Amino acid sequence: MSEKNEQTEKKSEAALLKEKLAAKKPSGKLELDKEVIAKADEFCEGYKAFMKTSKVEREAVRTTKKIAEEHGFVEYEQGKSYNPGDKIYVINRGKNIGLAVIGKNGTKNGVKLVIAHIDSPRLDLKPNPLYEANDLALFKTHYYGGIKKYQWTAIPLALHGRIVRLDGEAVDVCVGEDEGDPCFVVSDLLPHLAREQASKPLSKAIEGESLNVLIGSRPFNNDKESEQVKLNILNILFEKYGIIESDFLSAELDLVPAFAPRDIGFDRSLIGAYGHDDKVCAYPGVMAAVNADTPESTFITFLCDKEEIGSDGNTGMQSTFLNSFIEDLAEADGVAFRHVMAKSKCLSADVNAAFDPNYASAFEANNASYLNGGVIITKYTGAGGKYDTSDASAEYMGIIRKMLEDNGVLWQTGELGKVDGGGGGTIAKYVANYNVDVVDLGVPVLSMHAPFEVVAKVDVYMTYLAFAAFLKL
Repeated sequence: MSEKNEQTEKKSEAALLKEKLAAKKPSGKLELDKEVIAKADEFCEGYKAFMKTSKVEREAVRTTKKIAEEHGFVEYEQGKSYNPGDKIYVINRGKNIGLAVIGKNGTKNGVKLVIAHIDSPRLDLKPNPLYEANDLALFKTHYYGGIKKYQWTAIPLALHGRIVRLDGEAVDVCVGEDEGDPCFVVSDLLPHLAREQASKPLSKAIEGESLNVLIGSRPFNNDKESEQVKLNILNILFEKYGIIESDFLSAELDLVPAFAPRDIGFDRSLIGAYGHDDKVCAYPGVMAAVNADTPESTFITFLCDKEEIGSDGNTGMQSTFLNSFIEDLAEADGVAFRHVMAKSKCLSADVNAAFDPNYASAFEANNASYLNGGVIITKYTGAGGKYDTSDASAEYMGIIRKMLEDNGVLWQTGELGKVDGGGGGTIAKYVANYNVDVVDLGVPVLSMHAPFEVVAKVDVYMTYLAFAAFLKL
């Protein structure tokens, strides 16, 4: 054997050993056939349609309810007996929805939970928002969730939400989404005069109290009455919605980017939209439930609120609403709630940060997720020394890893970023407090929490496949 052939044989042997022992880096669509990519593209058309009608929580619940009812789900009735294969839904205050498919064994061996959140960072109106300054009418806002404030200036904004009038009637508002609608904007300072602004840190360049939204400029008439522009806006709102200024106190009004979901790239492999975090996990969870055959154990997809601000409140994950629903199902099966939860498994369906080559220094490349790398498992989140997190056990990670491999789901694992770079949390820790096995699993996102986030279609579809496989565990 020549020296050259011997070297080739040794190299080949090393390559075989490497293939057997070394972890494979995800190469995404390069490993997928055209049929899978076509299915991913088709699935994401449904996702984009979902996003168009689900920018805030109430809208996401209404859209999900409509999808569920089209697939045979009926509203849960407390005390009613349900059989394997029955499909039911529960709604809490218009901001949470749970879809349950009753299993052959009911809740006796625990339940399978996929939990995503449907709130996203935005600008909320203050309780007394409307004012006039220098012949312009504006809304005062209080930002919701973790945002970079400068990103919210000089972009078109739409107003969504609900107003409850003094007479008790609720009025739903959505202005700025249709092509013929007006939109709104937070103005920014021109660069010619922004020398002082530009010298400030990004976190200080735009102050929270400066996120005031321009909503009008014409006076009501030529009378000498003060604040004529404000009066004109009040008159328009009264004529359209029957509200007066004090009704803002009993309103939930949110300003969100007036962007429709768009394909990104010449190859249309990506989707840009507001609110991918976390509706990009909510929609696959919904579709896993509506497409489910009768599982062994009851399967529940639950969409919650308030995750971006700590999961507090009666519609956040720290509320007892979901627990009470599971407890009702458990009582019907003659088992104790605590025993059901101890046997239950959960996927905290939440996103992670995709590696961004423009900001590579924020990531640790060996432990980052990548667009087109498939669904990402995040063993723990938190900040610094794993504070404020649930750390999934080796045993549970082994179960989920095997599930993905056995079902041909493209997957990857990673952390949010460098250890001391910052951090963030999910609802996983609140679920874990009930003695439930839980791990974060979802879609990697570019520009997370920005007004326009980016995801890969392949990753969205793989997340759906992961949830569908989890249902069968």
